[in-house]
Amino acid sequence: MKKLSLAVFNTQPPHLYYGGVERRIVETAKRLHNNVDTTVYSGTKAGFRKPASVNGVKFVPCFSTDALFPLDNWFFNRTLAGAVDAIKADVYEAHTVSGYGFLKALREQRIKKPFIQTVHGVLADEYMQSLQGTSPTFRTKLANLIMWQFSKIEEETAKNATLIVTVSKYSSEKTVQFYDVDKSKIRVVPNGVDTQRFKPSKGCETLKRQIGLDSKLCVLFVGRLIPRKGLPFLIEAAKRIVKEYSQTMFVVVGNGPLKNNLRAHLEKMNLSGNFVFLGDVQESVLPALYNCADVFALPSIQEGQGIALLEAQATAKPVVAFDVGGVREAVLNKETGILMKPDSRQLAEAIMKLLASWSLREKMGSKGREFVSDNFSWDVCAQRMLQVYREAAGA
Repeated sequence: MKKLSLAVFNTQPPHLYYGGVERRIVETAKRLHNNVDTTVYSGTKAGFRKPASVNGVKFVPCFSTDALFPLDNWFFNRTLAGAVDAIKADVYEAHTVSGYGFLKALREQRIKKPFIQTVHGVLADEYMQSLQGTSPTFRTKLANLIMWQFSKIEEETAKNATLIVTVSKYSSEKTVQFYDVDKSKIRVVPNGVDTQRFKPSKGCETLKRQIGLDSKLCVLFVGRLIPRKGLPFLIEAAKRIVKEYSQTMFVVVGNGPLKNNLRAHLEKMNLSGNFVFLGDVQESVLPALYNCADVFALPSIQEGQGIALLEAQATAKPVVAFDVGGVREAVLNKETGILMKPDSRQLAEAIMKLLASWSLREKMGSKGREFVSDNFSWDVCAQRMLQVYREAAGA
């Protein structure tokens, strides 16, 4: 069968960023290099200025800006729109709102090429979730306004796309609900995890000492420091937890616009000594960090699926998360972890229940490893995406 040429659009260069979207792009593309010739077009962020090739996947910089979202995204889409005649492929794929400029240019020039819109967390759903809870700050209000505007762009792109891919059944349902698209053009292809990289291992003592854990209990978080990831819930929960387990350390992996606010909040609550912010870490270090943890916590208030949950379970760690979005598809409640409604008290109780019992942590961790190995892998994700690419191209 003819080898397909695929152009993938993502504002952040996937080989330099390690978010869930970026991980999916890289892991899928490298597994399909025998069937699909993939070129990823990304913004000029993190020093990405020259074309690169990694694992048979080509990465091409397109001018954006190193500024934060949405400026980087706006410049990137503007560049893509201007390059519509130069970027040739059998199929185009955009993640979230990273390719609306290109699709609009295609339509304006009446170029009929298959375009796939991959939706991770439905932005309209995220916006609605953001309106719940306490009174938002000015910064949060501004972020919500931007999110609402981009949800309209995501809706328009989804409606005009040839096919839509969502990472969970939940995201599929919300795409139909909020964007009123034809359900028949949605394909559900969950994210995966590399169970050979993310697996239980010992010998983390040196790393524990380096990040200040030593023999202390560790609660790990991995994700962007943005509102929907729910870090304030974890901080409120930590206030209760350290009263019972004073030596517990909360390790936060990831960066984002809320970092300074979170640090200031911890200072006011006298919890700074119990939190370690590692920022963005090398992809090669992540498996070891998961193995340093006793419990993995992801207090997101909206999540399309949650790759970090899969990685933690693959590493045989029990997980604690809110019962929202696609999370309930990625975690077996009371078997591989504990799910609850968004509430800091319940979050604290779940974490303490696991911290109190080594045997329960071992039992849930073992089941989690089995669950993820049987149901989620990048190989399965890649093969399903290959089917979608071929369907879109009419191959």
